[in-house]
Amino acid sequence: MKVPVVIMRGGTSKGVFLNYENMPENRAVWEDFLLDIMGSPDQRQIDGLGGANSLTSKAAIIKKSNIEGVDIEYTFAQISIEDQLVDFKGNCGNISSAVGPYAIEQGLVHAIEPVTIVRIFNTNTKKLIIAEVEVKNGKVKTEGKCSIPGVPGTGSPIYLSFTRSEGAVTGKLFPTGKPVDWIQTKNSTIPISIIDVANPLVFVRAEDVGLKGNELPHEYTPEKLKELEEIRSLAAEMCHFSKKEEATKKSPAVPKMTLVAPPMDFIDVTGIKRNASEMDLAIRMMSMQKPHQALAITGAICTTAGAFLKDTILADIVTINHEVLRLAHPAGIMETKVDLLAGNINSIKVVRTARTILEGSVFTKDDYQLSDLAIEA
Repeated sequence: MKVPVVIMRGGTSKGVFLNYENMPENRAVWEDFLLDIMGSPDQRQIDGLGGANSLTSKAAIIKKSNIEGVDIEYTFAQISIEDQLVDFKGNCGNISSAVGPYAIEQGLVHAIEPVTIVRIFNTNTKKLIIAEVEVKNGKVKTEGKCSIPGVPGTGSPIYLSFTRSEGAVTGKLFPTGKPVDWIQTKNSTIPISIIDVANPLVFVRAEDVGLKGNELPHEYTPEKLKELEEIRSLAAEMCHFSKKEEATKKSPAVPKMTLVAPPMDFIDVTGIKRNASEMDLAIRMMSMQKPHQALAITGAICTTAGAFLKDTILADIVTINHEVLRLAHPAGIMETKVDLLAGNINSIKVVRTARTILEGSVFTKDDYQLSDLAIEA
């Protein structure tokens, strides 16, 4: 079948964007439909649009909203490369940064110069995201001087504000009810903090798993990745997502494994030396059981919130002297800004860039019952 699609880069991720009206009428076949489009499961995704990497095997389903105070409803999908699985549990902040531009370009939101505000309701987490998108001559502006680590070149800045994102997936700030839990792994007993803001993350001190915290993606051994997945699987069970033995297949995307360490010098993946004085925290994330090449935006949001909380393992590492938190990841340093209201976090803002790469149609291998609007398109 022939289905209209748009491929967009959002931050350090890339995904397929689909209008809700062009999705199969039966929600039960969405998983098969998205796997078909992306060419999964297959390590190379050779027979679909996927890029053979968890950062490029994503989809966004967009719908014009009738909810008061909301412009767009957006559903995120993480399509597995290795398994017959699509994970709808969490959100992707990087893909979120392209939702505003997509909505404006597709005529779902009226363009207002010089900045169009797009109010986005993420259906995965039931949380509101406010996007500020630059517009010129009635079109989304893509050229600019904003650069983000992990993306070549520069572009127009897109500001994302994540508002009151606590309990995004589990309904609780601390899914276990405690800021710190002790777990028993095959190697040792270690403390962890599971925090759910924008997405649930399980935080582990790098030193507690025999790492420095400044490692680059290629430096993790298969044995170390297996150890980290064991910890993440235990956390998934503690969040009631699945049993620990089934977490890799049934809940591969959440909670996200996150290693943290004090500021330290390191050479990033582009060869640039990053000094300890330039950062507040060293952070390394896993994405679908592999090292993240940069840093997930929802991960940055959750980490920022965690840094302002008391009694977590983050509180022992980070010293907050300002409203901007500098997070050092393999590709560079990301900054987040906190909006405090009466001493509490009201929203957390990040800056991204995004652009449309392709607009056209994808042909599926199997037949799906699409809406009349999709068939006419």
